[in-house]
Amino acid sequence: MKRIIKKIFPNSRSAEDGIFFDELQKILGFQPLDLSHYRTAFTHRSMNRTDEKGNPLNYERLEFLGDAMLGSVIAAHLFNEVPTGDEGYLTKMRSKIVSRDHLNELGKDLNLIKYVESKVSAQHFGENIHGNLFEAFVGAIYLDKGYAYCEKFIHKKVIKPYVDIPKLEGKVISYKSLVIEWCQKQKKAFHYDVFEDNGNEGIKYFGVKLTIDGKIVARARATSKKKAEEKASQRAYFAFQEKIDTKNN
Repeated sequence: MKRIIKKIFPNSRSAEDGIFFDELQKILGFQPLDLSHYRTAFTHRSMNRTDEKGNPLNYERLEFLGDAMLGSVIAAHLFNEVPTGDEGYLTKMRSKIVSRDHLNELGKDLNLIKYVESKVSAQHFGENIHGNLFEAFVGAIYLDKGYAYCEKFIHKKVIKPYVDIPKLEGKVISYKSLVIEWCQKQKKAFHYDVFEDNGNEGIKYFGVKLTIDGKIVARARATSKKKAEEKASQRAYFAFQEKIDTKNN
């Protein structure tokens, strides 16, 4: 038993590593080898950690790697599962699976934020940290165990429980994209008029007026320009849903 533990934890110096190992194993479904990759996956840039060469050690680079792994495994799955899908169809379906909202849900489901080391208070983290951590976690799995284990994890945690082809076909990931595509196909002039709309809340808000062919068709308000535009687009979509669905399909 001592030899096994020593092999798994070549640099282990504390019981904390053992606890971290046990919790990782429950999430992964297999034994991790090098805990340092997972430590990095949960290290916020505010910790200002670097390796021996002075390179930053935080989850941001692992996000890039994890995103690539997710895209690769999901692309292969869709390619095999939908032999009639063309490039455009497969690209849209992959985008729906790895949308920021979906990745945030996955990160929340695994409660990855509980492992984050940061000098910034958790209340100041943006919503996207959940998805960022999930991508970094996938990147850490690839570095630790290789492609086969990474693929196994993605199939277990993403594809099997969440990828339902018929449901995904009807899922909208960007109402703004839908509205713009419809306007362009129908040669309709559209414009998003964005302005600050703080009101009396003491929080910075943005207001949006969406105009199509000179007529205001939707208004919305949110804490960012992007969210306000998406909300206005969603309202416009539901106002013109039948026409948009008919012309965009």
